[in-house]
Amino acid sequence: MKFVLSTSFSTVAHLTALAPVADQCGWYAMSFSDHVVNPEQINNPYPYTEDGSRRWQPFTDWPDPWVTIGALAAITERLCFTNNIFVLPMRNPFLVAKAISTAAIISNNRVIPAFGVGWSQDEFALLQQDFRSRGKRTDEMLEIMRLLWTGEMVEYHGQHYDFERLEMNPAPSARIPIWIGGISDPAMRRAARLADGWVTDLQTSDEIIDCIGRIKAWRREAGRDNEPFEVMATPSDAWDVDGYRRLQDAGVTHILTMPWAFYHGETEDLQLKQDGIRRFADDVIARFDTN
Repeated sequence: MKFVLSTSFSTVAHLTALAPVADQCGWYAMSFSDHVVNPEQINNPYPYTEDGSRRWQPFTDWPDPWVTIGALAAITERLCFTNNIFVLPMRNPFLVAKAISTAAIISNNRVIPAFGVGWSQDEFALLQQDFRSRGKRTDEMLEIMRLLWTGEMVEYHGQHYDFERLEMNPAPSARIPIWIGGISDPAMRRAARLADGWVTDLQTSDEIIDCIGRIKAWRREAGRDNEPFEVMATPSDAWDVDGYRRLQDAGVTHILTMPWAFYHGETEDLQLKQDGIRRFADDVIARFDTN
C-alpha cells in the first residue's frame, strides 16, 4: 500500500513547505485538485454532495497542477505527483500533453496524471470547450496524448480531433501511466478500457470494494484483466491500519488522505500540517510495505 498526500483546498504558499516533509517521511505522492475558476453562482449542481453544494468555500486556492508539480519536483527527490482530479476535456489536448511531458521530464518520471471528465458546465463554457461531448472527446484525447508522448511523427483522425503528421518534443523518457477518476459507470468503464488505474471519490469502504469488483469485470470484458491496475481510494470510514488493510486486500493500491485532519482538525497552521504528515507516517505508513 502506498499513501498519497491530498492538498485539496490548501494554501498554495504552504505547498513548498509540505512537499519536502512528505518526501522525507515516506509518502509516495502528493495530489492536487483542479478548477480554473470558481463561479459565484453555478448553473448545474455539484454531483458529489447530497444537496448539490460545493465542498469548498469561495476564494479557496486552486493552483495550476502542472506549474505546481514542476516547482515541487525541483525541491524533492522521491515524491511522485498526481491529481484528484484534472479535468481533461475542458482543455486542448496538445497543451495538456506538452505540460505533462515537460513535468515528467523535470521530475524524472514522477508524474501520474489522473483525469476526469468534469461536472461544471460553467467552466467548460468559459474555456470554450463543448460540455456534451466531453466523454467521447476524453477517449480521443487519451489516445492523442499517448501518441504525442512517443516523440515520433504521428497523426490522428478521429471524430473530434483530426491532424496530419507532426511531432511533440521533448518526449518523456518513460511511459506515463494514466489514471481515470469518477464513480459513474462511464467513468469506471473508461478506466477499465483505457487506463492504468482508477481514482475513487470520497466513498465508504463497501462502496469502493463494490466499484473495484465492477471494474474488474469490465477489464475482463476488455481482455485487460492480466495487466497491472492501480486504485487510489479516499475512504470515508477507514482511518487506521486495519481499515486500510481491508481495502488493500480488495485491490486498493494507494490511499489518498489529508493527515493533519486526524491530529489537528481542518487547520491552516503550517506547522500543524507538517506535524500531521510526520505523525501519520510514523503511525500508519511505517506499518505497510510501500514498495
